[in-house]
Amino acid sequence: MTHDTPPGGRKRRNVKLLIGRILVLGLPLFVIIAGIAGVMIMGALKPKPQKKAEALKPVPVLVARPQRQTVHLSILTQGEVRPRTEIDLVPQVSGKIVHVSPSFIEGGFFKKGDVLIRIEPKDYQLRVIQAEAQVAQAEQRLAREQAEAAIARKDWAELGQGKASPLTLRVPQLAEARAMLDAAKASLDDARLQLSRTVIRAPFTGRVRTKGADIGQYVTPGARLGRIFATNIVEVRLPLTDTELGQLGLPLAFHETAAHPGPAVDLSAMVAGREHHWHGRIARTDSAIDPRTRLLFAFVEVRDPYGQGADDGVPLAVGLFVDARVQGREIPNALVVPRAALRSNDMVFVAKDDNTLHMRKVSVASSNRDRAVLLAGISPRDRVITSPVRAPSEGMKIQTIERTASSAGTAEGKTASGEHLQ
Repeated sequence: MTHDTPPGGRKRRNVKLLIGRILVLGLPLFVIIAGIAGVMIMGALKPKPQKKAEALKPVPVLVARPQRQTVHLSILTQGEVRPRTEIDLVPQVSGKIVHVSPSFIEGGFFKKGDVLIRIEPKDYQLRVIQAEAQVAQAEQRLAREQAEAAIARKDWAELGQGKASPLTLRVPQLAEARAMLDAAKASLDDARLQLSRTVIRAPFTGRVRTKGADIGQYVTPGARLGRIFATNIVEVRLPLTDTELGQLGLPLAFHETAAHPGPAVDLSAMVAGREHHWHGRIARTDSAIDPRTRLLFAFVEVRDPYGQGADDGVPLAVGLFVDARVQGREIPNALVVPRAALRSNDMVFVAKDDNTLHMRKVSVASSNRDRAVLLAGISPRDRVITSPVRAPSEGMKIQTIERTASSAGTAEGKTASGEHLQ
């Protein structure tokens, strides 16, 4: 027996199913929307924070007082020692070398006039003998012509009439005989000169750099026998910039004279593990500026570097690379500040009494890694800022911490790059 559901009951059951599905799907969405709405309402009801104007804090800086001092400028540079006089030793005659001096070796010492090399002289001695014979013949011929000319003058005076011709009086013959004698004497002088050139003597006191020939070797005129240099004076070629020339007070075309001596130079180098010093002076500057480096070279001369100019017996040897401290000009009443106070090469920051920063243009005489020497732009009463300042501006607020200028740098009034302070 079948029981059919009435139409009204089926409709109610469908409505219940629909309502259940709506509740299952809509309830989470409702909860989310209600939560968002609650957060927005709570945020709107929350009291807003009060805005306060934040005061700018002054920038802390280190300051120092400029020191007024007399400054002796000096610069540091480097160069290589080389001889002022150096030549190649070459023969002027050809022949076989028959003698070589024991001093003619690499590194050997010799004095002016010492015989360094002898070339076999026999051929040149024979030429001297032949030239002497030619002179004797020419003298004999001249004597004969003089006697015949005297006889001719006497005969003409006794027998002739009128004026005698020069040929009759043997005037041309006599002139030819004198010329032949002069030529023979010239040949003799040349032969003796060539003979003297078989002995090669030292033209100055010095040392042998290289040796290129030895006993038994045949040489020709112009052949290189060796290279020698004088030891009376050595020089050091120093590169100088335009700024360094100004610090030394040197003109572009400087040449030392008795009235205007060059700046003193202290040369130093490590030799056998010890530092040695030698003293010289700038004697001249180069004739032109180097077009590649834009530098001008100055030449320092040291006299008797292997004798009185040596340091405790250590000579200023050729080829040695040395440091040079060149004494520059004196600047009285200069202002010395720590190097950190110099900005952009020509500006310093000054702390005013109202604790504000002010920028000053200055005239710089010299600067190095420790100190700067100023000529104008500030006074000893000013306080210069020595610490870094980020984004500096004119009039910005600062907080100063003062220190003395002498505390930043070397202690004994002498800077690392050579400025001597008094």
